[in-house]
Amino acid sequence: MSTQQLLLPLRIRELGPHLGKLIVGTGRQPGGFRLDAHRERLVTRMLDRAGEARRLASRGERPAAVATLGRDAWMEAWEDAVASVSETLVTQIDRHLEAEANAVRMPSRLRARIHLDATETRAIAARLGSAGAELVSALDELERRGQLVLQATTADREVVAGWENTLLTVARRLEAAWLALEEALDREVDRWRTVAAGIAAWRKPLWPILVVGSIALALAVWVGLVLGGYLPAPSWLRSAWGMIT
Repeated sequence: MSTQQLLLPLRIRELGPHLGKLIVGTGRQPGGFRLDAHRERLVTRMLDRAGEARRLASRGERPAAVATLGRDAWMEAWEDAVASVSETLVTQIDRHLEAEANAVRMPSRLRARIHLDATETRAIAARLGSAGAELVSALDELERRGQLVLQATTADREVVAGWENTLLTVARRLEAAWLALEEALDREVDRWRTVAAGIAAWRKPLWPILVVGSIALALAVWVGLVLGGYLPAPSWLRSAWGMIT
């Protein structure tokens, strides 16, 4: 009997029930954002992957089936979802800050500083992406078990079962990561609302007006005292007055 005949078939169960609220949605709008399109794209991607892995497994293409639902596939889908949400958030933050700057008539030289630069954009994406910390540990375990299951035979039922169960754990962790992402989005929006409030409270500085006004007032008082005879007129002023008269 060949090695291929001795291999224990892989059973890839439906991921939907284990993706939980990623399938049905949370009913929330974290930070005022509708994330349904991002969520549905992530779910569809992984369900399609599961269907493809199931097809490959039925044809005995075990390495390809395992790779289709391997660590890289899940991680790429998660990172793309985070990047998409982050891009949406950054665009909205920039618009909000610009609107507040316009409302208070902030000068363009100051307004140029309020837009999010590449460093701040990456920081936002990193904070949102940290919601998947527990997902990463589950994916590391999936990778380890995936290597073991490649040559699992009928004598290695526990190895195959371990990989199958870890796959379901990853699906549950992806759901948890999404819920954590929504909470992270709430915190991020609150952070930038504070920045926007600071811009809304901006006022043109008064010190230039006070300085110029003080100088003008002092000059007017001095001229009045000179013209009134209370102070002697300086020689340059007498010369100028003589030239005029």
